[in-house]
Amino acid sequence: MTLSVALSHRFAAFTLDLAFTAPPGVTALFGRSGSGKTTIVNAVAGILRPEHGKITLDGLTLLDTATGQTLPPHRRRIGYVFQDARLFPHLTVRQNLLYGRWFAPAGDGPGLARITELLGIAPLLSRRPGALSGGERQRVALGRAILSKPRLLLMDEPLAALDEERKAEILPYLERLRDEIGLPILYVSHSAAEVARLATTIVLLEDGRIAASGPAAEILSDPATAPIFGLREAGAILSARVEAQEGDGLTRLATPAGPLWLPRVLRPDGTPLRLRILAQDVMLALERPQGISALNVLPATISEIRIGEGPGALVRLQAGEAALLARITRRSAATLGLHKGQQVHAVLKAVSVAQENVGATAG
Repeated sequence: MTLSVALSHRFAAFTLDLAFTAPPGVTALFGRSGSGKTTIVNAVAGILRPEHGKITLDGLTLLDTATGQTLPPHRRRIGYVFQDARLFPHLTVRQNLLYGRWFAPAGDGPGLARITELLGIAPLLSRRPGALSGGERQRVALGRAILSKPRLLLMDEPLAALDEERKAEILPYLERLRDEIGLPILYVSHSAAEVARLATTIVLLEDGRIAASGPAAEILSDPATAPIFGLREAGAILSARVEAQEGDGLTRLATPAGPLWLPRVLRPDGTPLRLRILAQDVMLALERPQGISALNVLPATISEIRIGEGPGALVRLQAGEAALLARITRRSAATLGLHKGQQVHAVLKAVSVAQENVGATAG
Protein backbone atom coordinates (compact mmCIF):
# COMPACT_ATOMS: atom_id res chain seq x y z
CA MET A 1 0.00 0.00 0.00
CA THR A 2 1.52 3.33 -1.11
CA LEU A 3 0.93 6.74 0.45
CA SER A 4 1.43 9.84 -1.72
CA VAL A 5 1.64 13.23 -0.03
CA ALA A 6 1.91 16.73 -1.53
CA LEU A 7 1.39 19.62 0.89
CA SER A 8 1.80 23.38 1.09
CA HIS A 9 0.94 25.23 4.28
CA ARG A 10 2.15 28.54 5.73
CA PHE A 11 3.09 29.00 9.37
CA ALA A 12 4.42 32.08 11.13
CA ALA A 13 7.98 30.76 11.21
CA PHE A 14 8.17 28.83 7.93
CA THR A 15 6.23 27.40 5.02
CA LEU A 16 5.70 23.68 4.61
CA ASP A 17 6.10 22.80 0.94
CA LEU A 18 6.86 19.19 0.03
CA ALA A 19 5.89 16.04 -1.82
CA PHE A 20 6.91 12.44 -1.25
CA THR A 21 5.77 8.86 -1.69
CA ALA A 22 5.86 6.33 1.14
CA PRO A 23 6.04 2.73 -0.14
CA PRO A 24 5.07 -0.30 1.97
CA GLY A 25 7.12 -0.68 5.15
CA VAL A 26 8.17 1.90 7.74
CA THR A 27 8.66 5.38 6.31
CA ALA A 28 10.42 7.59 8.86
CA LEU A 29 9.96 11.36 8.84
CA PHE A 30 13.17 12.66 10.39
CA GLY A 31 14.15 16.21 11.21
CA ARG A 32 14.69 18.72 13.96
CA SER A 33 11.77 20.00 16.03
CA GLY A 34 9.71 22.42 13.98
CA SER A 35 10.66 20.94 10.61
CA GLY A 36 7.07 19.91 9.84
CA LYS A 37 6.93 16.22 10.81
CA THR A 38 3.83 16.33 13.02
CA THR A 39 2.05 18.66 10.57
CA ILE A 40 2.43 16.00 7.88
CA VAL A 41 0.97 13.16 9.96
CA ASN A 42 -1.87 15.39 11.17
CA ALA A 43 -2.71 16.23 7.55
CA VAL A 44 -2.67 12.53 6.64
CA ALA A 45 -4.90 11.75 9.63
CA GLY A 46 -7.33 14.52 8.71
CA ILE A 47 -6.69 16.50 11.91
CA LEU A 48 -5.19 19.42 9.97
CA ARG A 49 -6.37 20.74 6.61
CA PRO A 50 -3.49 22.27 4.65
CA GLU A 51 -3.93 25.32 2.46
CA HIS A 52 -2.97 23.29 -0.61
CA GLY A 53 -2.40 19.61 -1.02
CA LYS A 54 -3.30 16.18 -2.25
CA ILE A 55 -3.01 12.96 -0.24
CA THR A 56 -3.80 9.52 -1.63
CA LEU A 57 -3.50 6.09 -0.03
CA ASP A 58 -3.27 3.22 -2.48
CA GLY A 59 -5.37 5.15 -4.98
CA LEU A 60 -7.94 6.36 -2.44
CA THR A 61 -8.05 10.16 -2.25
CA LEU A 62 -7.95 11.34 1.36
CA LEU A 63 -7.60 15.00 0.45
CA ASP A 64 -7.52 17.11 -2.68
CA THR A 65 -7.78 20.84 -2.04
CA ALA A 66 -7.96 21.56 -5.77
CA THR A 67 -11.29 19.77 -6.05
CA GLY A 68 -12.47 20.32 -2.48
CA GLN A 69 -12.52 16.58 -1.83
CA THR A 70 -11.88 15.62 1.79
CA LEU A 71 -12.47 12.25 3.41
CA PRO A 72 -13.47 12.68 7.07
CA PRO A 73 -10.93 11.33 9.59
CA HIS A 74 -13.20 8.51 10.79
CA ARG A 75 -13.55 7.20 7.23
CA ARG A 76 -9.82 7.20 6.46
CA ARG A 77 -9.17 4.04 8.52
CA ILE A 78 -5.87 5.33 9.86
CA GLY A 79 -4.46 4.33 13.24
CA TYR A 80 -2.64 7.01 15.24
CA VAL A 81 -0.21 6.36 18.12
CA PHE A 82 0.93 9.50 19.98
CA GLN A 83 3.85 10.22 22.31
CA ASP A 84 1.61 9.48 25.27
CA ALA A 85 -0.48 6.32 25.12
CA ARG A 86 -3.85 8.07 25.72
CA LEU A 87 -5.46 4.95 27.15
CA PHE A 88 -8.78 5.09 28.97
CA PRO A 89 -7.73 4.99 32.65
CA HIS A 90 -11.01 3.45 33.89
CA LEU A 91 -10.82 0.51 31.46
CA THR A 92 -8.66 -2.59 31.70
CA VAL A 93 -6.06 -3.40 29.09
CA ARG A 94 -8.47 -5.89 27.51
CA GLN A 95 -11.22 -3.28 27.35
CA ASN A 96 -8.86 -0.66 25.89
CA LEU A 97 -7.79 -3.13 23.20
CA LEU A 98 -11.34 -4.15 22.37
CA TYR A 99 -12.31 -0.48 22.06
CA GLY A 100 -10.28 -0.45 18.86
CA ARG A 101 -12.46 -3.22 17.44
CA TRP A 102 -15.48 -0.89 17.50
CA PHE A 103 -13.95 0.95 14.55
CA ALA A 104 -12.75 -2.12 12.67
CA PRO A 105 -14.51 -3.10 9.43
CA ALA A 106 -15.62 -6.67 8.97
CA GLY A 107 -13.10 -8.99 7.38
CA ASP A 108 -9.76 -10.58 7.96
CA GLY A 109 -7.13 -9.10 10.22
CA PRO A 110 -5.15 -9.93 13.32
CA GLY A 111 -7.35 -10.74 16.31
CA LEU A 112 -6.94 -10.01 19.99
CA ALA A 113 -4.98 -13.20 20.73
CA ARG A 114 -2.54 -12.57 17.87
CA ILE A 115 -1.91 -8.95 18.84
CA THR A 116 -1.44 -9.68 22.54
CA GLU A 117 1.08 -12.39 21.65
CA LEU A 118 2.88 -10.20 19.14
CA LEU A 119 3.21 -7.30 21.58
CA GLY A 120 3.80 -9.40 24.69
CA ILE A 121 0.83 -7.94 26.57
CA ALA A 122 -1.25 -11.06 27.29
CA PRO A 123 -0.24 -11.05 31.00
CA LEU A 124 -1.46 -7.44 31.28
CA LEU A 125 -5.05 -7.88 30.11
CA SER A 126 -6.69 -7.55 33.53
CA ARG A 127 -4.65 -4.51 34.61
CA ARG A 128 -5.58 -0.85 34.30
CA PRO A 129 -3.24 1.70 32.65
CA GLY A 130 -2.19 3.18 35.99
CA ALA A 131 -0.52 -0.12 36.89
CA LEU A 132 1.57 -0.26 33.68
CA SER A 133 5.03 1.03 32.84
CA GLY A 134 5.45 3.60 30.07
CA GLY A 135 6.62 0.94 27.64
CA GLU A 136 3.69 -1.33 28.49
CA ARG A 137 1.21 1.51 27.97
CA GLN A 138 2.68 2.24 24.53
CA ARG A 139 2.41 -1.42 23.55
CA VAL A 140 -1.25 -1.42 24.56
CA ALA A 141 -1.81 1.76 22.53
CA LEU A 142 -0.20 0.04 19.55
CA GLY A 143 -2.42 -2.98 19.97
CA ARG A 144 -5.55 -0.84 20.18
CA ALA A 145 -4.60 0.97 16.97
CA ILE A 146 -3.85 -2.26 15.10
CA LEU A 147 -7.11 -3.91 16.21
CA SER A 148 -9.04 -1.13 14.46
CA LYS A 149 -7.70 -2.71 11.24
CA PRO A 150 -6.28 0.51 9.78
CA ARG A 151 -5.03 0.92 6.23
CA LEU A 152 -2.06 2.88 7.60
CA LEU A 153 -0.51 3.42 11.03
CA LEU A 154 0.78 6.86 12.07
CA MET A 155 3.29 6.98 14.92
CA ASP A 156 4.26 10.43 16.21
CA GLU A 157 7.42 10.09 18.33
CA PRO A 158 6.01 7.07 20.20
CA LEU A 159 9.22 6.56 22.21
CA ALA A 160 10.06 10.20 22.95
CA ALA A 161 8.56 10.13 26.47
CA LEU A 162 10.33 6.90 27.46
CA ASP A 163 13.69 6.47 29.15
CA GLU A 164 16.42 4.40 27.49
CA GLU A 165 15.44 1.21 29.33
CA ARG A 166 11.81 1.47 28.22
CA LYS A 167 12.89 2.28 24.66
CA ALA A 168 15.05 -0.84 24.59
CA GLU A 169 12.01 -2.77 25.83
CA ILE A 170 9.64 -1.60 23.11
CA LEU A 171 11.92 -1.47 20.03
CA PRO A 172 11.86 -5.26 19.46
CA TYR A 173 8.05 -5.15 19.43
CA LEU A 174 8.08 -2.40 16.81
CA GLU A 175 10.43 -4.54 14.72
CA ARG A 176 8.02 -7.48 15.00
CA LEU A 177 5.16 -5.21 14.00
CA ARG A 178 7.12 -4.05 10.94
CA ASP A 179 8.18 -7.55 9.87
CA GLU A 180 5.19 -9.75 10.78
CA ILE A 181 2.03 -7.68 10.37
CA GLY A 182 3.02 -5.90 7.14
CA LEU A 183 1.06 -2.78 8.07
CA PRO A 184 2.44 0.37 6.38
CA ILE A 185 3.70 2.82 8.99
CA LEU A 186 4.51 6.54 8.85
CA TYR A 187 6.91 7.03 11.75
CA VAL A 188 7.89 10.45 13.12
CA SER A 189 11.16 10.74 15.03
CA HIS A 190 14.12 12.97 15.76
CA SER A 191 16.17 9.99 17.01
CA ALA A 192 18.69 8.78 14.44
CA ALA A 193 19.11 5.53 16.36
CA GLU A 194 15.37 4.73 16.13
CA VAL A 195 15.25 5.57 12.44
CA ALA A 196 18.32 3.46 11.65
CA ARG A 197 16.84 0.50 13.46
CA LEU A 198 13.26 0.64 12.19
CA ALA A 199 12.94 2.52 8.89
CA THR A 200 12.80 0.96 5.45
CA THR A 201 12.37 4.40 3.83
CA ILE A 202 13.52 7.78 5.16
CA VAL A 203 12.23 11.28 4.39
CA LEU A 204 14.58 13.96 5.75
CA LEU A 205 13.00 17.33 6.55
CA GLU A 206 14.59 20.75 6.97
CA ASP A 207 12.48 23.85 7.59
CA GLY A 208 9.42 22.44 5.89
CA ARG A 209 11.27 21.10 2.83
CA ILE A 210 12.51 17.64 1.90
CA ALA A 211 16.30 17.51 2.05
CA ALA A 212 16.51 13.88 0.90
CA SER A 213 14.35 10.78 0.65
CA GLY A 214 14.78 7.18 -0.35
CA PRO A 215 15.62 3.69 0.95
CA ALA A 216 17.01 3.78 4.49
CA ALA A 217 20.32 2.11 3.61
CA GLU A 218 21.05 4.70 0.91
CA ILE A 219 20.06 7.75 2.94
CA LEU A 220 21.97 6.69 6.06
CA SER A 221 25.20 5.98 4.18
CA ASP A 222 25.10 9.23 2.16
CA PRO A 223 27.71 11.73 3.44
CA ALA A 224 25.48 14.60 2.29
CA THR A 225 22.79 13.69 4.84
CA ALA A 226 25.16 13.35 7.81
CA PRO A 227 24.78 16.99 8.97
CA ILE A 228 21.02 16.49 9.26
CA PHE A 229 21.38 13.38 11.41
CA GLY A 230 24.30 14.91 13.31
CA LEU A 231 27.91 13.85 12.75
CA ARG A 232 28.01 11.78 15.92
CA GLU A 233 24.97 9.86 14.71
CA ALA A 234 26.14 9.41 11.11
CA GLY A 235 26.53 5.82 10.02
CA ALA A 236 25.23 3.04 7.82
CA ILE A 237 23.00 0.01 8.25
CA LEU A 238 24.22 -3.43 7.32
CA SER A 239 22.20 -6.60 6.88
CA ALA A 240 23.64 -9.63 8.65
CA ARG A 241 22.87 -13.21 9.63
CA VAL A 242 23.97 -15.09 12.73
CA GLU A 243 26.40 -17.84 11.69
CA ALA A 244 27.78 -19.18 14.96
CA GLN A 245 28.21 -18.58 18.67
CA GLU A 246 31.89 -18.98 19.42
CA GLY A 247 33.46 -20.22 22.62
CA ASP A 248 35.14 -16.95 23.59
CA GLY A 249 31.91 -14.98 23.88
CA LEU A 250 31.76 -13.64 20.33
CA THR A 251 29.11 -14.14 17.67
CA ARG A 252 30.18 -14.61 14.05
CA LEU A 253 27.93 -12.85 11.53
CA ALA A 254 27.72 -13.16 7.77
CA THR A 255 27.23 -9.82 5.99
CA PRO A 256 27.39 -8.61 2.37
CA ALA A 257 30.64 -6.85 3.34
CA GLY A 258 32.27 -9.98 4.77
CA PRO A 259 32.30 -11.80 8.12
CA LEU A 260 31.98 -9.77 11.31
CA TRP A 261 32.51 -10.67 14.95
CA LEU A 262 30.53 -8.94 17.70
CA PRO A 263 30.14 -9.51 21.44
CA ARG A 264 27.56 -12.23 22.08
CA VAL A 265 24.33 -11.62 20.17
CA LEU A 266 21.68 -13.76 21.84
CA ARG A 267 19.90 -14.94 18.70
CA PRO A 268 19.71 -18.43 17.17
CA ASP A 269 21.95 -19.36 14.24
CA GLY A 270 20.43 -18.21 10.96
CA THR A 271 18.63 -15.21 12.49
CA PRO A 272 18.65 -12.18 10.14
CA LEU A 273 19.81 -8.96 11.78
CA ARG A 274 20.19 -5.29 10.98
CA LEU A 275 23.35 -3.58 12.24
CA ARG A 276 23.96 0.12 12.66
CA ILE A 277 27.65 0.89 12.09
CA LEU A 278 28.56 4.40 13.25
CA ALA A 279 30.95 6.29 10.98
CA GLN A 280 33.06 7.36 13.96
CA ASP A 281 33.76 3.68 14.74
CA VAL A 282 35.25 2.90 11.31
CA MET A 283 38.99 3.42 10.69
CA LEU A 284 40.71 3.21 7.30
CA ALA A 285 43.99 1.54 6.30
CA LEU A 286 45.73 1.45 2.93
CA GLU A 287 47.07 -2.07 3.59
CA ARG A 288 45.49 -4.88 5.50
CA PRO A 289 46.71 -4.15 9.04
CA GLN A 290 48.70 -6.74 10.97
CA GLY A 291 49.26 -7.07 14.69
CA ILE A 292 46.17 -5.08 15.77
CA SER A 293 43.46 -5.93 18.28
CA ALA A 294 40.52 -5.09 15.98
CA LEU A 295 38.94 -8.29 14.65
CA ASN A 296 36.88 -6.86 11.81
CA VAL A 297 38.85 -5.83 8.73
CA LEU A 298 36.81 -5.44 5.55
CA PRO A 299 38.21 -4.78 2.04
CA ALA A 300 36.43 -1.77 0.54
CA THR A 301 36.51 0.76 -2.28
CA ILE A 302 36.11 4.50 -1.73
CA SER A 303 33.03 5.72 -3.57
CA GLU A 304 32.89 9.30 -2.22
CA ILE A 305 34.83 11.67 0.00
CA ARG A 306 33.09 14.66 1.54
CA ILE A 307 35.33 17.21 3.24
CA GLY A 308 33.63 19.08 6.07
CA GLU A 309 33.94 22.74 7.01
CA GLY A 310 35.80 21.77 10.19
CA PRO A 311 38.61 19.26 10.70
CA GLY A 312 36.59 16.21 9.62
CA ALA A 313 35.83 14.26 6.47
CA LEU A 314 33.28 11.56 5.66
CA VAL A 315 34.26 8.70 3.39
CA ARG A 316 31.63 6.48 1.77
CA LEU A 317 32.82 2.95 1.13
CA GLN A 318 31.59 0.07 -0.95
CA ALA A 319 32.41 -3.12 0.93
CA GLY A 320 31.21 -6.06 -1.13
CA GLU A 321 27.51 -5.40 -1.70
CA ALA A 322 27.21 -3.10 1.33
CA ALA A 323 27.83 0.61 1.86
CA LEU A 324 29.72 1.85 4.91
CA LEU A 325 30.60 5.31 6.17
CA ALA A 326 33.85 6.33 7.88
CA ARG A 327 34.42 9.57 9.76
CA ILE A 328 38.08 10.60 9.80
CA THR A 329 40.05 13.85 9.95
CA ARG A 330 40.88 15.92 6.88
CA ARG A 331 44.53 15.50 7.82
CA SER A 332 44.21 11.71 7.73
CA ALA A 333 42.50 11.87 4.33
CA ALA A 334 45.35 14.05 2.98
CA THR A 335 48.13 12.01 4.59
CA LEU A 336 46.75 8.76 3.18
CA GLY A 337 46.12 10.38 -0.21
CA LEU A 338 42.56 9.07 -0.27
CA HIS A 339 40.63 9.37 -3.53
CA LYS A 340 37.53 7.99 -5.19
CA GLY A 341 38.01 4.45 -6.50
CA GLN A 342 40.87 3.67 -4.14
CA GLN A 343 41.10 0.23 -2.51
CA VAL A 344 41.32 0.43 1.29
CA HIS A 345 40.50 -1.65 4.37
CA ALA A 346 37.75 -0.64 6.83
CA VAL A 347 38.66 -1.52 10.42
CA LEU A 348 35.93 -1.96 13.04
CA LYS A 349 36.45 -2.95 16.66
CA ALA A 350 34.13 -5.78 17.71
CA VAL A 351 33.05 -3.95 20.88
CA SER A 352 32.20 -0.71 19.05
CA VAL A 353 28.76 -1.96 17.90
CA ALA A 354 26.48 -1.48 20.91
CA GLN A 355 23.63 -3.92 21.53
CA GLU A 356 21.05 -1.18 20.90
CA ASN A 357 22.43 -0.95 17.36
CA VAL A 358 21.69 -4.63 16.66
CA GLY A 359 18.12 -5.03 15.51
CA ALA A 360 15.90 -7.65 13.97
CA THR A 361 14.82 -7.84 10.36
CA ALA A 362 12.65 -10.13 8.31
CA GLY A 363 15.66 -10.85 6.07
